Amino acid sequence: MFCRKCGGLMLPKEGMLTCTRCGHKQEIVNKEVHTRVERRGGKKKKLLVLDEDADVTTLPVTRAECPKCRNMEAYWWLIQTRRADEPETRFLRCTKCKHTWREYD
Repeated sequence: MFCRKCGGLMLPKEGMLTCTRCGHKQEIVNKEVHTRVERRGGKKKKLLVLDEDADVTTLPVTRAECPKCRNMEAYWWLIQTRRADEPETRFLRCTKCKHTWREYD
């Protein structure tokens, strides 16, 4: 949400929305929508690439050799796992044994 006075970003603080620019305060109307997420400490986040039971039949298929069963067909998708100035990581899942692996460019 944005401030009605100056257009700055409004963040929840002490039960009110407070403008980060001018300090204008406003009552929170819908508490489910206005939440604040903070990261604390240097804990590594766990990255869920794709659930084992996920329906992957809608993903594109490519010709790639599975390192586990040597099948030559795999589903693939891209995820930005590193910084934005680095290329995406390509994940592949075997169409036969469901083994998942990654490839870097």
